Amino acid sequence: MTRPSPTSDELSAPFFEGTANGVLMLQRCRNCAKYAFPVQEICTNCLEGDLEWVESSGEGTLHTFGVMHHLYHPGFARDLPYNVAVVELTEGPRMSARVDAPSDELEVGMELKATFEPAGEVMVPVFQPA
Repeated sequence: MTRPSPTSDELSAPFFEGTANGVLMLQRCRNCAKYAFPVQEICTNCLEGDLEWVESSGEGTLHTFGVMHHLYHPGFARDLPYNVAVVELTEGPRMSARVDAPSDELEVGMELKATFEPAGEVMVPVFQPA
């Protein structure tokens, strides 16, 4: 059984084009300069619809995490236990992702760097200790 994977659509295509090239892309509002994630059509800060895609640093800190011991999907059977983390990106938004490190080595506040791995038809961010 394979893992479930995200699909690219018209709105998220620039994000997945970036991940395919090893770059974490974020939206940024041209009006107020606030970064956005997840992908959206308008800025949630100033409500303007003028968002651009920009390359992020790919860096962040571990905001929080949980360790999954229960099998919720058969595609993750060989990964148990695995972590699910919230990473606060240097640019401000928070992103859910896996951290590629043993769960007992994770510490809230640790510095992380994005890497990318295949997930079906797309590449997805996976963070590693910096």
